Amino acid sequence: MLKRLLAWLPLIVVMIIVMLWSGWKQLSQQTLAKPLQFSSELYELKPGTSVRGLCRLWQQQHQVTERDCLVLKLHLKQFPHEANLQQGVYRVPSTLTLTDALALFRSGKVAQFSVTLIEGETLAQSWQRIAALPYLEHDVGSVEDLASVIQWPTDWGALAQTGQVVQELEGLFYPDTYFYTANSKASAIWQRAHEVLKTELTRYWQQRHVDLPLQNPYELLIMASIIEKESGLNSERGLVSSVFMNRINTNMRLQTDPTVIYGLTDYTGRITRANLRDPHRYNTYRHHGLPPGPISLVSRTALIAAAQPAQSDYFYFVSRGDGSHVFSQSLEQHNAAVRKYILGQGND
Repeated sequence: MLKRLLAWLPLIVVMIIVMLWSGWKQLSQQTLAKPLQFSSELYELKPGTSVRGLCRLWQQQHQVTERDCLVLKLHLKQFPHEANLQQGVYRVPSTLTLTDALALFRSGKVAQFSVTLIEGETLAQSWQRIAALPYLEHDVGSVEDLASVIQWPTDWGALAQTGQVVQELEGLFYPDTYFYTANSKASAIWQRAHEVLKTELTRYWQQRHVDLPLQNPYELLIMASIIEKESGLNSERGLVSSVFMNRINTNMRLQTDPTVIYGLTDYTGRITRANLRDPHRYNTYRHHGLPPGPISLVSRTALIAAAQPAQSDYFYFVSRGDGSHVFSQSLEQHNAAVRKYILGQGND
């Protein structure tokens, strides 16, 4: 009897091992498939976070049990590479299995954040937008500190020298959407926006018309900012540009409202005669030529229009009130358009 039992013993041992292994696999699979609930779409793994620490935290949150943590510990002894978590902020669905959560945290595919700088907005407005970003290291303390971020080519024209750092840095950043990951530096976003601006400005300065009455890339940027603020219709920006180029070529003042508004400290939403008489340096009703610097961020279409204005005999334009403009060759035609579209007096 004993001999027969000994003969069957290896098989019995194998069967027991198979049963234990099968039971372990089932228990392991059930544990790893356990759903975790996330109250936020973002989950941060700080430096030094371990699977053991995560499991302890989830246990405190009643998402897993002590047995689950033990099973996970034994599982990781068998597959140690699955314990290699990477720090960062991850975007997670509201429900994720334990195994999928750990796979995500191993992947290093951290959440991407974005900020959009908008054409036509001022540097101060862009600053507020970036200063409010989450998960960003705000290593630039003020707008004035951005002077240390830019590297302006010395042969591109002297930056506005107004005594106001914000004005001197105006327009030197390109409006676009910029992506970043958690704990990135704000200065890195500003540097990228500045480098893109220089790339775009270089491209269109090289593609400018040969008879353009602008002396350097900075003057092109100034003109583009005026065009940006004067018209939102890409189809007519070339004509708007031609008006200003024609005025420069004939020594007329640019007389553009957006530059007046930019230089005012007490603008109330409506330009007055007193505003037009204000002698500030951006008042193109009082001073000939371009203002000292740009008045906003500029888009690609504005840069193109400034570099490649349409050919026209226009010297004036007035808004129709629908976003488009009426262009005129003479002051008489312009005044008629003003009476019709601004004063509402119809056709004379």
